[in-house]
Amino acid sequence: MNWLVIPIIVLVILTIAAAIYAVISKNLLYAVVSTGVVSLGLSMFFFILQAPDVALTEAAIGVALTTIIFIITIRNTTEIECCDEKKSKIDVKKGGEK
Repeated sequence: MNWLVIPIIVLVILTIAAAIYAVISKNLLYAVVSTGVVSLGLSMFFFILQAPDVALTEAAIGVALTTIIFIITIRNTTEIECCDEKKSKIDVKKGGEK
């Protein structure tokens, strides 16, 4: 048995679990972080498949840039309840006002 089989199986399980959690999560911040974990897993797969340029691009864009942009966007929005509990509106903070 090849020494690389067990880490690949663990990486597959972690990536699939993070993808499923990103889809079913109710909290947007947790969903964004789990999509970053999925991108990190894919980056490791590309590196294992001997495509280091694709792995670095996936790590830089998928893990770092996209996750940071989504987290900043989530932090700059607030959810406010409407008079009907089934509906909610998203209000964007304007210039540091609270």
